[in-house]
Amino acid sequence: MAETLGINVTQSHQTLPEGVKLPIYMDNHATTPLDPRVLKAMMPYLTGIFGNAASRNHSFGWEAEQGVEKAREQIARLIGATAKEIVFTSGATESTNLALKGVAEMYKERGNHIITQVTEHKATLDTCKRLEKSGFRVTFLPVQADGLVDIEDLKNAIITEGPDKTILVSIMYANNEIGVIQPVQAIGKLCHEKGIIFHCDAVQAVGKIPVNVLTDNIDLMSISGHKIYGPKGVGALYVRRRNPRVQLAEQINGGGHERGMRSGTLNVPGIVGLGAACEICQNEMAAEAVRELELRDYLRAKLEKALDYVQVNGNMEHHLPGNLNMSFVYVEGESLLMGINDIAVSSGSACTSATLEPSYVLKALGLGDDVAHSSIRFGLGRFNTKAEVDYVSDKIINVVQHLRDLSPLYEMVKEGIDLSKIEWAAH
Repeated sequence: MAETLGINVTQSHQTLPEGVKLPIYMDNHATTPLDPRVLKAMMPYLTGIFGNAASRNHSFGWEAEQGVEKAREQIARLIGATAKEIVFTSGATESTNLALKGVAEMYKERGNHIITQVTEHKATLDTCKRLEKSGFRVTFLPVQADGLVDIEDLKNAIITEGPDKTILVSIMYANNEIGVIQPVQAIGKLCHEKGIIFHCDAVQAVGKIPVNVLTDNIDLMSISGHKIYGPKGVGALYVRRRNPRVQLAEQINGGGHERGMRSGTLNVPGIVGLGAACEICQNEMAAEAVRELELRDYLRAKLEKALDYVQVNGNMEHHLPGNLNMSFVYVEGESLLMGINDIAVSSGSACTSATLEPSYVLKALGLGDDVAHSSIRFGLGRFNTKAEVDYVSDKIINVVQHLRDLSPLYEMVKEGIDLSKIEWAAH
């Protein structure tokens, strides 16, 4: 298709700038490459230290357990928790399922009302829809045009008495598509004042910005390894033990691992990797955030200077340092992606990009289908360079200009025609 649009997708004849190798990965919200230091920490547990961490009768098990407990400490330090509050899972999707279903089942005698927001990850939205089928009432809060939830909307949605009493609020820390950081501390404070458990999907925030479960008033928090340069297939759930002590109904039955909250043989190498990734984030997060912010603002400035009819989506004041979600109006997003097929970016969440529907997150901001379809998410990360940003911005500018040359709508707008007043003939 890209060839039919006149876009040259072959790179073999091209001289690349120094330090640039194709393809370029700029989709770090979908997943991150494994940091070599994390792999080094994992390697002994993939070979010699292969014991089951639940085997208490010999040194193989003891060594594995030591690796697991060290990782628990590393994760806890990063988020201001204690090691006993960390429950290991297969990833953040399982963590969120355990949190939401575990609370709903454990506290259903207190009430049956749950509150979330429309821009949550599918792991939260689909779990809430499942709970609705089980008889729970779920309120899906709208967001404002900048992607932030309105605290007043949350206050008004809370039910304090009766069978429909609110027992759980689940609001993500930072959005995976538009990078907007929610007012988590205020949300948690409101929940605690009302005696409501607060779950936070912090997958995109932990390791990127300071997160502290105590000062942020978080009771349950989902974490994933592969979003912070750790391995895939491992995650954790923070479960508060004091003020309040949160109890969960287990969702996977078995040997009673993880203090009865999550049965199953522990993924020791993955857990060790998650711990190592958290320790690296703790040591390097501040400097990394400054660097990513500089690259993001540089990318944005180059695109905005060269192209008209572009817009940034989401509140940029409360925002992840490495995220940039931009709409290139009068360009079809899929065509743009095909034209930059040597660059890995996203036109939506990785978990929903198999569909050609416009992003539900962007639709929730009030964007029309045409603008939502023209949006690209850039996820800058630890291993991206300024030379890569230069290559990516130049390539995108070139392809957008080319596609707009082929667009009658863009031509009409440039001539001053108001497209909203045109009556299009129906076929």
